[in-house]
Amino acid sequence: MLSLGEFLGFSSLIFCIGITGLFLNRKNLIMLLMCAELILLAVNTNFIAFARFMDNVNGQLFVFFILTVAAAEAAIGLAILVLIFREQKTISVDELNKLKG
Repeated sequence: MLSLGEFLGFSSLIFCIGITGLFLNRKNLIMLLMCAELILLAVNTNFIAFARFMDNVNGQLFVFFILTVAAAEAAIGLAILVLIFREQKTISVDELNKLKG
């Protein structure tokens, strides 16, 4: 069985990959959304690990709420991206400065 430290190490690795992707990739909106999802996955892994090792289900309840918010974020974000792509024929962040008022 895996220990709590191994779960937290895996979670911190996923979190670092997500943060690195957010800071290094400022060109593509789809990659930015994927990095945000990785960060939420790391948080979910922490909640599940602590809920498992503390014999408490509250962490698992938080995971359901986070998954609901992440699904809504992904659906709305992708819908906005499709509309932007139809209008401007690009999803590059540098080209989207034309949306400013």
